[in-house]
Amino acid sequence: LCSFLGLLYQEYRDKSTREEIETRRLQDSQTDPEETSPSEENPSEAEPTSTIENKAPPQINLLRNSNSRFNLWQDLPEVQSSGVLSILQPDEIKLQEAMFELVTSEASYYKSLNLLVSHFMENERLKKILHQSEAHILFSNVLDVMAVSERFLLDLEQRVEENIVISDVCDIVYQHTVNHFSVYITYVSNQTYQERAYKQLLQDKPAFREVISQLELDPKCKGLSFSSFLILPFQRITRLKLLVQNILKKVEEKSDRESTALDAHKELETVVKACNEGVRKMSRTEQMISIQKKLEFKIKSVPIISHSRWLLKQGELQQMNGPKTSRTLRTKKLFREIYLFLFNDLLVICRQIPGDKYQVFDSAPRGLLRVEELEDQGQSLANVFILRLLENADDREASYMLKASSQSEMKRWMISLAPNRRTKFVSFTSRLVDCPQIQCVHPYVAQQPDELSLELADVLNILDKTDDGWIFGERLHDQERGWFPSSMGEEILNPKIRAQNLKECFRVHKSDDSQRRKLGSRNRQ
Repeated sequence: LCSFLGLLYQEYRDKSTREEIETRRLQDSQTDPEETSPSEENPSEAEPTSTIENKAPPQINLLRNSNSRFNLWQDLPEVQSSGVLSILQPDEIKLQEAMFELVTSEASYYKSLNLLVSHFMENERLKKILHQSEAHILFSNVLDVMAVSERFLLDLEQRVEENIVISDVCDIVYQHTVNHFSVYITYVSNQTYQERAYKQLLQDKPAFREVISQLELDPKCKGLSFSSFLILPFQRITRLKLLVQNILKKVEEKSDRESTALDAHKELETVVKACNEGVRKMSRTEQMISIQKKLEFKIKSVPIISHSRWLLKQGELQQMNGPKTSRTLRTKKLFREIYLFLFNDLLVICRQIPGDKYQVFDSAPRGLLRVEELEDQGQSLANVFILRLLENADDREASYMLKASSQSEMKRWMISLAPNRRTKFVSFTSRLVDCPQIQCVHPYVAQQPDELSLELADVLNILDKTDDGWIFGERLHDQERGWFPSSMGEEILNPKIRAQNLKECFRVHKSDDSQRRKLGSRNRQ
C-alpha cells in the first residue's frame, strides 16, 4: 500500500490540509452551507444502512499495484465497477472517504518512516560518524514506532480488502492505540534532546553535516529535510486524532460506529496529551533550574523548583513610581523597569541587576492576583493596568501600576495573570450560539509560553484580539488556548459554517462533556 499513493507523508499531509483550507474557503463564501461540494465536511445527520455489505464484492487488489495513484475511495476501479456508488447515500460515501483517508495516510506515513530508517539511520557513512549514544538520541525508538505503524497498517489493509464498502476502522484504531501506541510517547518525549543533539552535531561535526546534506539531495527525499522526517511520529499521532474526529462527524448518531469512534478518539487524545506532557516536562525542568540560578531574594526566599510548577510568562514591564495621585505628572521618572516571572501557581516580581541576575522584592500565589485595565489616560498612560496582589510576600495587599510596551503585550499579561477574567468573546465551551472563528492558513511556531503553535487548517474560536495584530484563540479540536499573530489565519465569516464547526466540536467532545458535568456536580456537592 505504500506505493499506492506515491507520496511521502509530508507531501500527503500538506496536500490534505491545503484541500481542507480550500474546502472551508468555498463553504465560507457560500450563503447556504447545504450547497457545498460532495467532499465537504458536513456532519452526516442520517446514514441509511446498506445491504451492499453482505454481497462480498471483489477484493481491492490494487492495494498491491505500484502504478495506482488514486486518492479517493470512490475513484477505485473496483468501487466504480461494483455499482455501490449508485446505491449508497451521499453521507455514507463521505464516511467511506473519511475512513479510506485514514488508511491511505497511514500507508504514506509508513513509507516516510521507512525512508528515515533505510536512507538515513542505516546509512553506513552516517553510522561511522555517529557515536552509538548520539545515534540513540537522534533516532530514539524509531524502529519500534515503525514496527507499530506496520502492524497497524496491515490490520487496516486487511479490513479494506475484506469488502469494498469499509465496515469500520475506528475499532482497529482503538485496539492499536490501547495496546501499541505508547511507543509514540517515548519517541516524542525525547524531542527536546533530539533537536538539541541534531543542532550540536551539525555544528561540531562537518562530516555529519556533509553526509546529511548529500542524503537530503537524493531524489527519494523529494526535496524534504532530514528534520522533517524526524518529526513525523508527533505529527502523525496528532493527525490520526483529527482523522478519527473527521470520521466521528460523519457517522450516524447513537450508532455502534459512533461509539467505536468516540472510544478511539478518547484513547488517542490520552496518547497525544501524554506526548505533549512528555515534551513539556523535559524542557520545563531545565528552564526552572536556569531561572532558579538567576534569582536573588531580597525578601524571604521561595523555593522555585517544583515538579508541579512551570513558567507561563516572563518579561519586562514599567512600574509607575509613587502614589496614584502622581498619575497626572508627565516626568521621565514616572515609570521604572521591573521584571516578572509568572509560573502556573506563583508570581515573582524582580528588578534586573548586573550579571544577568534578578533581585526578587515581592511575590504572591497566582490565585491571589487581580488585574484591572485603566481607562485611556492619554499617550503616556496608554497600555497601563493595575495588578493587585491580595496577599503578597509580607502577607498584605499590594497594588502595582504597570505599563506594557503595546496593547497586545498588556492584554497578554492581563490574561496570563488572571486567567479567569472574562475575555472579549466568550469561549465555545460556554455553549455560546456564535463566536468569531478563524482558520489557520500559515503554520505558526509559538515563540513564548503564552503563545499557541498552529498547524494548517486548525480552526479556532477568537476569544480576544488586539489592535496591533494579535489574537487570543481556543482551538476547537483540543481546547488549547494561546496567542498568535492574526496574519496566520483567515476569519470564517459565514455564521452557518461557524455553527456547524461548533456542532461538530460538541459532538466530538460529548463524552468529555458528560465527564465534566459529572465532575461539576460532584464538586458542587
